[in-house]
Amino acid sequence: MKIATLFDSLVLALLAFGVALGVVALVVAGIRRRRARLLRLAEAHLVPRLAPVDLASAGPRAVRLGLVGLLAALAFAGPRWGDEPTAMRGEGVDVVLALDASLSMLATDERPNRLERMKQEVRRYRDLARGDRVALLAFAGRSYILTPLTVDDGAIELFLDNLDPSIVGQAGSSLARTIAQGTDLLLATKTASDRALVILSDGEAFEAPEEIAQAAQRARDSGVYLVTVGFGTAAGSTIPIGDNGRVEMKRDENNQVVVTHYNAETLRAVAGEPRGTFIDAGVTDKAARIRAALQSLHRAPRALASGTSRTQRFQWFLWPAFLLLAVDTWVQVRRRRRAMSAVATAATVLATASCTWSGTVPRQAAREFNTGRYAQAAALYKGAIARGDARLEMAYNLGTALVAGDSIAAGIEALERSGKSENADLRFRSLFNAGLGHLKRGLAAEALRDSTAGASFTAAVQTYKQALLLKSQDLDAKWNYELALRKQDENGGGGGGGGGGNSDASNQNNADADAPQAQQQSGGLGQQQAEQLLNAAAREERGVQGRKQKDARPKPPSGGKDW
Repeated sequence: MKIATLFDSLVLALLAFGVALGVVALVVAGIRRRRARLLRLAEAHLVPRLAPVDLASAGPRAVRLGLVGLLAALAFAGPRWGDEPTAMRGEGVDVVLALDASLSMLATDERPNRLERMKQEVRRYRDLARGDRVALLAFAGRSYILTPLTVDDGAIELFLDNLDPSIVGQAGSSLARTIAQGTDLLLATKTASDRALVILSDGEAFEAPEEIAQAAQRARDSGVYLVTVGFGTAAGSTIPIGDNGRVEMKRDENNQVVVTHYNAETLRAVAGEPRGTFIDAGVTDKAARIRAALQSLHRAPRALASGTSRTQRFQWFLWPAFLLLAVDTWVQVRRRRRAMSAVATAATVLATASCTWSGTVPRQAAREFNTGRYAQAAALYKGAIARGDARLEMAYNLGTALVAGDSIAAGIEALERSGKSENADLRFRSLFNAGLGHLKRGLAAEALRDSTAGASFTAAVQTYKQALLLKSQDLDAKWNYELALRKQDENGGGGGGGGGGNSDASNQNNADADAPQAQQQSGGLGQQQAEQLLNAAAREERGVQGRKQKDARPKPPSGGKDW
């Protein structure tokens, strides 16, 4: 690591050495001036009797105080190294972005086409409104929830990248169902902010206007603010479709080339101005208009993840500086007050004694776990339980160590016992790690092409559902739940939804009050194992979405119009 990256100000860091030399010079000069003043009062051999000033002591004291000046100046320069997650506070509303993914959105009357233009506006809106909690909903002949309400831009970007007409699975355009599902999604979540449904579409729908108007009125009556955003042109355009390099124009049931037109009146009716907002397709900077339309709504404060930053380390320099000052003071006072030496020594012994380690079994087990010896940690926890330690926290620690050490069946059994605790936090962490055990077992079975993989993933889904009932906003639990859902779907079960989170999704707290801090932050898998598991899942996510979209084939609606 370069020295320039270790300090907020490299100039101040370099000046610190000048400060140290200046302090040394001042200390030596001060002692010499004092001795010179004393020499005016008496002969040199009488000076030690008049005042305890010894030039020989100037060297050690100058070094001590010079180091104090150096360390203090380096602390002032802002030393930083190591990464830590940062978060900032913000305010926002709850917004469902309903994205038209019908075939008509492939029309090229907007460049490169309506769909890509819509994606660009969504990304720009997220850049302008980081505080808004956003859910994605794709619709064509039916609507499909891509992500729950979240501030995780990674999850939103993942599904936005893969959005195309194949993701919904049923061709056509159904605004009424979309409005109804978006309204239900907003009302299902408790929030202190206002709610808004933003529909981005070309307005081409094949439903009765009465059904659309009824769904929009229900949304308004429920307190949902409606914003509609148009894409396309009134002149319209053909719809290029094709695969494997062959592109041809979309045709209807009579083999006539389809021309899709932007329908502003439908979108205007849905918005219901002035209670809602309609943004016409011809308007530039639609993202800013959406943001402006939502500015009048009541906003709730929330924490927003914002990546990582270098950790401040100024205390690593200040504490040694304070220690050196204390030593210097002690040395000076020692010459005058011998009695204070014993007090200072006792205080030092007491401070050292407070840092000793306990020899109890839980602390020893914690050290074993922290160094990756999960079997030894599990044995120690099991021995403590056999000797009568019936705390559910101990059962949790045993289960966690067993799951980390690949003794998954026994670990899940122990975690199920601790999951009966009256402590909600312990119940959540027990369910989290039990779900992790099911997920781990399913991944192992999947790698061996074992038919039991589906059952393990189903068990993981059910376990994480129970965990999310206790902490519905936990991003790590959501991420593992969505991973289990997707794996369940791939192995013959149900699926849906999206997810996000950090690569440290398995790092839950250890419940043992006697364990050291490093042990308390481990939990399910080891940090390296958890990172490997969930980073691999994140890498596979885009490929899974792409494969599903290629395999999906839109089904025409009963009316025959499938664009």
